[in-house]
Amino acid sequence: MQTYFEFKKHNTSYQTEVFAGIASFLATSYVIIVNPSILSEAGLPFSGVLTATVLVSFFSSVLMGIYARNPVLIAPGMGLNAFFTYSAVIGMNIPWQVALGAVFWSGIVFLLLSVFNIRTYIIKAIPKPLRYAIAGGIGLFITLLGLSNAKFIIQSPGTILAVNELSPTVLTFIVGLLLTAILLVKNVKGGILIGIIVTTLLAYPLGRWWGTETIVNWQGIFAAPDFSLLMQLDLVNSLQFAVWPVIFAFLFTDLFDSLSTFVGLAEAANMVDEHGEPLNINKSLFVDAVATTISGLVGTSSATVYVESAVGIEAGGRTGLTAIVGGLLFLPFLFLAPLLSMVPAIATAPALVLVGAFMIRPIIRINWLHLSDAIPAFLALVLIPFTFSITQGIIWGFLSYTLLKVVGGEYRKIPLTLWIIDVFCILALLVH
Repeated sequence: MQTYFEFKKHNTSYQTEVFAGIASFLATSYVIIVNPSILSEAGLPFSGVLTATVLVSFFSSVLMGIYARNPVLIAPGMGLNAFFTYSAVIGMNIPWQVALGAVFWSGIVFLLLSVFNIRTYIIKAIPKPLRYAIAGGIGLFITLLGLSNAKFIIQSPGTILAVNELSPTVLTFIVGLLLTAILLVKNVKGGILIGIIVTTLLAYPLGRWWGTETIVNWQGIFAAPDFSLLMQLDLVNSLQFAVWPVIFAFLFTDLFDSLSTFVGLAEAANMVDEHGEPLNINKSLFVDAVATTISGLVGTSSATVYVESAVGIEAGGRTGLTAIVGGLLFLPFLFLAPLLSMVPAIATAPALVLVGAFMIRPIIRINWLHLSDAIPAFLALVLIPFTFSITQGIIWGFLSYTLLKVVGGEYRKIPLTLWIIDVFCILALLVH
């Protein structure tokens, strides 16, 4: 094991790698609860999504460790699950079986791009300001979902949105949010998961001691895994032309989220090769593509690399053993669906709000003084939450970028690949 993972080369040890794997798992484990909570709103059974989430996270993370030998975990992505539920299923009225098929086909395309190295041309074609803005826009989108799920923000005829009154439910959310934020500031391992657990306990008296709706219902602890979503995807109807924009959005978001995360983690840990590229980046992206393909097969939204893997890297993790340990720790949760299903929306809402804070970080890299970069980035940033659609933010970001570069005499900076992407964006608007 020491030879395969090259412990001496990476100046690490078995004990360090195991501890790092535990740390990464604790930082990532909130997805076990949050992902089923989001996808269940699209009509998928909570227990079935939980099983799918655990299976994808386990298999993909272990494969990352063994094949790519990188210390990063893979799990269903935040933002991708929101797009699946609120944009594809609810917004576009696509059946969830078809949406799962779109996840699968996006994974297949991702695999082909990886095998034939076409992704290099796509990556170079996407302007960096748009990459940063889309990540930030998805963060704002997730934050809006969290505030809405907690009923902290409600619809208002006069102002579109408004702050709700301070009911016991809203106060419980606020306490949970502040507690989770404090844990993160204090660098407490598993701070988000602890915040979810404590907020659930605080919410237990609601409806029992307070005159509100009961939102925490005890259903037991253990149950057999629910494999009801296995192979429930619709492979045929998901290839309809009307679904292509959904496949493209899954592919685009997953590809650049994974790439940017890999680059960021590699730079932070100095895990780069002689050319300054992240170690084993090709193998890592291949594993990510496999994970997305499997996600559609077992019944969840696209999987992606988790930036929370940085917690394990900061703890000294430098090899694939970190990912293997983290992946194995997901398995016991296959049998805890009844316990986890009692977690209410106001307990996962603080996690959504704070994940949004993490995802908006890249916008500081945008040159806001260069308007032909800033305006498209701004449109992508705000249209994602304002239109409640990740697709719309991406489309208008691309189209406005191309238009402003042409008008500004910078058309030579627009590669052919971006023109092709613009054509798909226009077709997506026509279909929509």
